[in-house]
Amino acid sequence: MSKNIAVVGSGSWGMAISNHLAEMGNAVKVWSFTEEEKNLINNERKCMFIPDMVLDEKIYCSNDVVEVVKDADYIFHVTPSKVTRNVFKQYKDYVKDKPIVICSKGLENATLKTLDEVMLEELPSAKIAAFSGPSYATEVVKHIPTAIILASKHEDVLDEVSSLLMNEYMRIYKSRDVVGVEVGGALKNIIAFCAGICAELNFGTNAEAALITRGLAEITRLGEKMGADKNTFFGLSGLGDLILTCSSDESRNRRAGRLIGKGKTIEETKKEIGMTIESVENIEVAKKLAEKYDVEMPIVNAAYDVLYNNLKPQDAVNKLMTRAIKFEME
Repeated sequence: MSKNIAVVGSGSWGMAISNHLAEMGNAVKVWSFTEEEKNLINNERKCMFIPDMVLDEKIYCSNDVVEVVKDADYIFHVTPSKVTRNVFKQYKDYVKDKPIVICSKGLENATLKTLDEVMLEELPSAKIAAFSGPSYATEVVKHIPTAIILASKHEDVLDEVSSLLMNEYMRIYKSRDVVGVEVGGALKNIIAFCAGICAELNFGTNAEAALITRGLAEITRLGEKMGADKNTFFGLSGLGDLILTCSSDESRNRRAGRLIGKGKTIEETKKEIGMTIESVENIEVAKKLAEKYDVEMPIVNAAYDVLYNNLKPQDAVNKLMTRAIKFEME
């Protein structure tokens, strides 16, 4: 049965999800904060960030988030993490009992909260799910097989939203570990940023494999302290997403790392990428969380020093490589 879907956010991932849901037979309303994007979607059936995609006719875009949300059966929230709270405040009074599926990957800088915590702080009655995993928008719109995690503490949300999304090219796995899925999705971006720096310095696959493995160790240590299940980080929203974003320049976080590796400034990098770079937005949050929970995160600290303390990328690598010898699992 066709459902009315609200998608809050018109970036590449928001539009890929919108198109997928429309192709599944649902009526989809998308919120965009720019008139230009709204007109491009409604009049030309195009996405600014995926030029080759032709949007399904069942997609309608509005600049009024209340119009998008008020009559929806389900809400998919796909804004950058830094504006999640402000945008949610604009429509939270119209949520009622509608499930909210968080598709953004990030943390809130001011509070160090995961995005589900942000929403629950604003609306304690909200029924939240987190949707994450190795999923480039450009591949989803081409119907390339993709497997994603849907996490929620509400069994009815898990069952309903899984059925809403799953077909022969999108497989859904369920999880109850919302914290783990959110933390893995947010922090893998920082490791992907570091992978871009390594690629630009012409380090090989030895370094890439080491970075992914040790990066996963850091993410897992912090995630456990934040209340996540350790096993989640060895699944799709942890290791799976980490491999994807560290291994391909399709990842804007890895591309950002490459630009920093070339000597570009943060502002030059943001301008050239042209979309939100969650790794740059969340590196300070990750550092603060490591300090809060007393977790050793040398890769995160090195990335922070490169971005904000003028540490040269090569010097950061040398610093990491010459740390005191330890047992691997310590």
